[in-house]
Amino acid sequence: MSHGPAETGAFVERFAGRHRPRGDATVIVFPPAISLAAFAAAASGRPDLEFGVQDVHTEVEGAHTSGISAAMVPATGATWGLAGHSERRREFGDTDADVGRKLVRLLEAGLRPVLCVGETLEEREAGRLATVLETQIREALRPLDPDGRARLVYAYEPVWAIGTGRTASPADAEEAHAIVRDQLARAEGCDAERAAILYGGSVKPANIEALLAAPGVDGVLVGGASLDPDSWAAICAAGR
Repeated sequence: MSHGPAETGAFVERFAGRHRPRGDATVIVFPPAISLAAFAAAASGRPDLEFGVQDVHTEVEGAHTSGISAAMVPATGATWGLAGHSERRREFGDTDADVGRKLVRLLEAGLRPVLCVGETLEEREAGRLATVLETQIREALRPLDPDGRARLVYAYEPVWAIGTGRTASPADAEEAHAIVRDQLARAEGCDAERAAILYGGSVKPANIEALLAAPGVDGVLVGGASLDPDSWAAICAAGR
């Protein structure tokens, strides 16, 4: 819950003055829902800055006070949507089945989903990394047809490294991304070799180069370090 409409406009102005598109790297920002329109206005004329919604409801419409329907999002100009972020799973109790339904809604609305998966510290220490990731991916993909599955981007976020200052080593990221890619190779409609898998967990300018150099890491999902436009610009400059 950062950056209301006014702050978002100021953020985009400052970031845009520092960011220069590099290669084929894609920059996507996920502002709070209340700031989507402000981001669209501030980023007008900057096609290199894409944006999306942080979460949507599992239903298209109905009496769901405070809920955001995926069908409402395209009117803001957003083209992306997150599903399964660890904070949604932890704080709001989103299940793998809920995440699958949200993916369906995002795809129905013409949005491109980013599916977030990851393990807690307890799960990692219990040796359940592969089991957790495989279950989260399998259940989230269950309601999707092959065409829908082909549109997904994946983000591995080790829950124990989010907002804690701890960062998975490049070797940790490589291991987890290999598990994700292996699961995709066994899922109908998924092109495991071409699928984009992002790393998310205390990404910052100081570690971005090492993380992007890890085999199987195609990009990053940035949290706290993206709230400062200078830090965010430095991270984006490392994109390939």
